[in-house]
Amino acid sequence: MDKHHSQLPLAKCSRQRYSEWVFRDVPSDITIEVDGGTFSLHKFPLVSRSGRIRKLVAGHRDSDISRIELLSLPGGVESFELAAKFCYGVNFEITAANVAQLCCVSDYLEMTEDYSKNNLGSRAEEYLDIVACKNLEMCVEVLKQCENLLPLADELKIVTRCIDAIASKACAEQIASSFSRLEYSSSGRLHMNRQAKCEGDWWIEDLSVLRIDLYQRVITAMKCRGVRPESIAASLVNYAQKELTKKSSSWNQSSQPKVDVVSGSNGHEKVVVETIVSLMPVEKLVVPITFLFGLLRSAVMLDCTVACRLDLERRIGSQLDIATLDDLLIPFFRNAGDTLFDVDTVHRILVNFFQQEDSDEDMDDVSVFESGSPTSPSQTALFKVAKLVDNYLAEIAPDANLKLNKFIAIAESLPAHARTVHDGLYRSIDVYLKAHQALSDPDRRRLCKLIDFQKLSQEAGSHAAQNERLPLQSIVQVLYFEQLRLRNALFCSYHDDDHKPTHQSWRINSGALSAAMSPRDNYASLRRENRELKLELTRMRMRLNDLEKDHVCMKKNMEKSNSGGFMSNFSKKIGKLNIFGHSSSRESCSPSKRSQVTDSKLTERT
Repeated sequence: MDKHHSQLPLAKCSRQRYSEWVFRDVPSDITIEVDGGTFSLHKFPLVSRSGRIRKLVAGHRDSDISRIELLSLPGGVESFELAAKFCYGVNFEITAANVAQLCCVSDYLEMTEDYSKNNLGSRAEEYLDIVACKNLEMCVEVLKQCENLLPLADELKIVTRCIDAIASKACAEQIASSFSRLEYSSSGRLHMNRQAKCEGDWWIEDLSVLRIDLYQRVITAMKCRGVRPESIAASLVNYAQKELTKKSSSWNQSSQPKVDVVSGSNGHEKVVVETIVSLMPVEKLVVPITFLFGLLRSAVMLDCTVACRLDLERRIGSQLDIATLDDLLIPFFRNAGDTLFDVDTVHRILVNFFQQEDSDEDMDDVSVFESGSPTSPSQTALFKVAKLVDNYLAEIAPDANLKLNKFIAIAESLPAHARTVHDGLYRSIDVYLKAHQALSDPDRRRLCKLIDFQKLSQEAGSHAAQNERLPLQSIVQVLYFEQLRLRNALFCSYHDDDHKPTHQSWRINSGALSAAMSPRDNYASLRRENRELKLELTRMRMRLNDLEKDHVCMKKNMEKSNSGGFMSNFSKKIGKLNIFGHSSSRESCSPSKRSQVTDSKLTERT
């Protein structure tokens, strides 16, 4: 663009002295009223440049019209002042801060080439296309000025041109930055140096000055252009921090990005949260999970839409294994008499996590179940979430307003194979029983059924055996399993070679080993055990049939034989009743299965 056109010398003149610029000795003959100001000017310079003013003057019946009112002029007094300077030939500088105003006011006043050559409209458009849209920072400044010029700035395509320019520049700079990080390895292969700092995202700070509606349009255009999801996420975090962060904090103290919202926030914060959530990349792990929890707190506090909150819960559930206990402690913002923490929201997050686990398993081939592969990454995540849930239960258990059903719902959200050890669950239940001493006996039994006492450590088992808050049935089970643990320990000590399989088998049936395996890895083992159990049951039925026949014979012999003969016969028959004695069929029944049968009988009696 011509330097004379784009950078004109700035003239500082007050509105009351416009007539002194050119017409020093000519009195003003027209008054222009604009919203917020009145200008005493001359008709000739105005009608020579402005088609709108020319039509108003020419269409008036009285040729001596002295007053014109311009209603809803875009940009108000400031924009009209610039247009008047241009009409009078006063030089001023076109910049990114005023080019949007000049484009809009020139359209309103019809300052086009039809009325004057090199008119204000063509000058402003030329500067916008050649200068402003070639620079990302200037585009952002133009967009910022357009906030007060809508919808006219949108109709004139000023907003669209700036948004497209910003998206193109950001994408181009990221590509250039990626090329600068390419390097050759020692083997001669070209690869990306991920440790090198990426310099293509400096625009993130610039975009944070935009209003939320324009910011949304810019980010949408960037996503369509292919800007990296990590950069989009970083921009969203930065924008949310600036728009939502206040002095009053309802967040946990953490070094991760977070947002604080005061309870008295108006609708602007609600719109910001909903918009930020809708703009998040679909890729996993690109948005910090602490930031997601912060947005969820804000969404609950500001009563955002259900769709917004469910989206956040789904995103959090997909990466719950990297969350911390402080993240899960979401305050309850509604009724003062309710629970301290939002347990329902956490429960929905857990459901999302485990639904994801189930869908991942369904996608795998069935043949995977037959493999003896080690634990998968998803299983590792499952163990982390199980530990997190137990810690969360222990944290919310002292709440006197926490209902039993909600506590149980959180505990039961984990599948059985997720907890390898039940110490954490036992601790949380013990805390709940201590805080809710008025709990009825049926509710105590219902609560303690969640614990698999076979999975308690020796220390936790010793504590549970002396815990008076537990129901009697639970204490009996603890004592039994502690005795069983001691018996197997003695077998290992005195008969290491002979009873090593016994100890191993007991660990499988007690859950200590099988819980360490996922359902995929445990499937084949369970099928083998089921076949062995069926065979053993068949043998048991055969022995019972033999005993029934012998019993009939015993009755008949009682009538025919004397007492001595009867006792001798009885001693022979009673040996067959010793199912667990040393017999040929005993070898097929492992000690682990005997302990399991005894365990089930004990459970039925208790």
